[in-house]
Amino acid sequence: MNTSAPASTVAPPPSLAVLASQTGTASLTRVSLAYVEQRIDIYLRFGEPARTARLDHWRRVAIFPPGALFCRIRWHANDYGTIRWQLMVMQACTPLDAAQRIPGVLPGARLLLHAEGEPAVRAVLARIDAIEALGIAAIDVSPAYWRTLGNRLAARLALPEYTAARHAAWLAGRTFP
Repeated sequence: MNTSAPASTVAPPPSLAVLASQTGTASLTRVSLAYVEQRIDIYLRFGEPARTARLDHWRRVAIFPPGALFCRIRWHANDYGTIRWQLMVMQACTPLDAAQRIPGVLPGARLLLHAEGEPAVRAVLARIDAIEALGIAAIDVSPAYWRTLGNRLAARLALPEYTAARHAAWLAGRTFP
């Protein structure tokens, strides 16, 4: 007796290309960006997305591979002026990493720094500008520095400088397993 299903109901196995594309996109981090003149501006201050997709006139999605560092700035205004300033430095994760759920970041990311309010955001932007003035790309900065900066900002302590010596120590430490 043949117990197999009729040939018309058996689905063909998925192709390898379909499976590869599904597993490849599962580990990518998607960051929503938007711009509505004089109302909303959500953009990347730094970061190198693997791809950027334009959804419509106002919205885009930046896609990052695991381990990539990026900074997203969120600015909102109403008829009376600015109502929200937010800056987040994040690191894209793999599916096995511990990640935080962040609105507009799918499936989530490791939050290294969170600044809320105009004075805090401006202070972090000044640090980013100082790092870039040293000739160091902000995406190459040690994640520990971003965490330290976020903690100092939250504790309202003096913000540390990122020096060339600190960067050289970070790069030297990355070469050892």
